[in-house]
Amino acid sequence: MPVFVKKLLIWGSVAFLIYFMAFRPEGAAEMFKAIGAGLMAMAQGLGDFLTSLMT
Repeated sequence: MPVFVKKLLIWGSVAFLIYFMAFRPEGAAEMFKAIGAGLMAMAQGLGDFLTSLMT
């Protein structure tokens, strides 16, 4: 992927996040909560898997 396109996509994503947080803060908070819950579930699953390997 060309560098220009990559930079454009990154800056576009950042601009969208800022816009989303500014004009829909409740929706942005719910989205970040859902992402955090998903990451925690993955970490818990990985921990359970590693624990089961050790026992």
